Amino acid sequence: MLGSIKIFLLLGVIYLCKASEEDVLELTDSDFESAIGQHETALVMFYAPWCGHCKRLKPEYAVAAGILKDDDPPVALAKVDCTEAGKSTCEKFSVSGYPTLKIFRKGELSQEYNGPRESNGIVKYMRAQVGPSSKELLNVESFENMISKDEVVVIGFFEKEDDLKGEFLKTADKMREEVSFAHSSAKDVLEKSGYKNNVVLYRPKRLQNKFEDSFVVYKSGVSLKGFIKENYHGLVGIRQKDNMNDFSNPLVVAYYDVDYVKNPKGTNYWRNRVLKVAKEMKDVNFAVSDKDDFTHELNDFGIDFAKGDKPVVGGKDADGNKFVMSSEFSIENLLAFAKDLLDGKLEPFIKSEPVPENNDGPVKVAVGKNFKELVTDSGRDALVEFYAPWCGHCQKLAPVWEELGEKLKDEDVDIVKIDATANDWPKSLYDVSGFPTIFWKPKDNSKKPVRYNGGRALEDFVKYVSDNASNELKGFDRKGNAKKDEL
Repeated sequence: MLGSIKIFLLLGVIYLCKASEEDVLELTDSDFESAIGQHETALVMFYAPWCGHCKRLKPEYAVAAGILKDDDPPVALAKVDCTEAGKSTCEKFSVSGYPTLKIFRKGELSQEYNGPRESNGIVKYMRAQVGPSSKELLNVESFENMISKDEVVVIGFFEKEDDLKGEFLKTADKMREEVSFAHSSAKDVLEKSGYKNNVVLYRPKRLQNKFEDSFVVYKSGVSLKGFIKENYHGLVGIRQKDNMNDFSNPLVVAYYDVDYVKNPKGTNYWRNRVLKVAKEMKDVNFAVSDKDDFTHELNDFGIDFAKGDKPVVGGKDADGNKFVMSSEFSIENLLAFAKDLLDGKLEPFIKSEPVPENNDGPVKVAVGKNFKELVTDSGRDALVEFYAPWCGHCQKLAPVWEELGEKLKDEDVDIVKIDATANDWPKSLYDVSGFPTIFWKPKDNSKKPVRYNGGRALEDFVKYVSDNASNELKGFDRKGNAKKDEL
């Protein structure tokens, strides 16, 4: 009996996965033009089957497709395999990396897709592409429905045509992927709202609280976009993967089970405690994040697993240094933590492997705890490789890197490597988005590190170092040619 139930559940999961995948149109060179022309709005993913980023995106893309196909009007999601039957189509639309996403309207390329890569974010972004950027509210019922939405909405109330309305509609066009806009000139709507010739930002009911107003009225003196950005998340925002860039440092985040679908009351119980602190600490940004969605970020704070119901807290100062609140969550402890973070009284947390006992080899090994000493403040030039142990390209580069270190071991230049998956480094100076990433760090600290984009052969590195070294190398001229020994 149990075996039958397991089989039934497995078949159900397979069916759901298959059904969601079938919601994505698989297009080729032969049918792309005709198929895409049938849809008012379509999002197309150009991919390669071997691409890891594509594999991670596909399930999120399929879920979004299942939701958007039932919208009114619907949005179609399609995909094109650039390695097989869709090669010509990918070339036609200048696809040079995977995955590449583009938006089409009535069969014509409209714009690049620059939105989130998760199902919820894809849905929100694409819904904003359909219809006018601001919905016109013709009666009180439509107004009440708008402010009852489970999201932030910005509404313009205009008794007459004026400059503010013009700015409002332009702002709506620019921010349509981020914010829901509406406007009205209907007399009964203006009376119901109590506003004329003004713009109001309304917060969803689930986020309303006693520490801040449920709506904010625009005041002249700042741009409308600036007003929306400043007030969109309120005192304590719900920080998710698709809006992380909205939250700037200094930032304090409480991680716990954030779930407004299954447990809104419990979610707000802890958020309200963070709000009380945020009300006092205006110079620090605050947010809450779901601990399961941000497991990797918690790991970066040295927290393997957030146990219990109480939030765990991490923060970053204005320079991006990381701090962890070691004491148990309470309003008093959170307030003290935020104050100490702002005043520079906390010891930063540095994710780091152990410092090597012996670091005299031709390639220096940097870790989180010795990066400043070994690289930043060494007073020497350095060529630094940021690698991942599982990366095939890094493994291929490893013997070349060792050979380079051996070749330059007597020079005033350090050849360095750091496991970027296990250690911290100054991310504001070294922007690492893939592996391996290589940077040249001049010994003069007033000069910023420069990303290396040259070849990966030994002679390529030797030529680069020879040309860029602060002082000419002893063994090579500026062109990378070996110097002849003097008699």
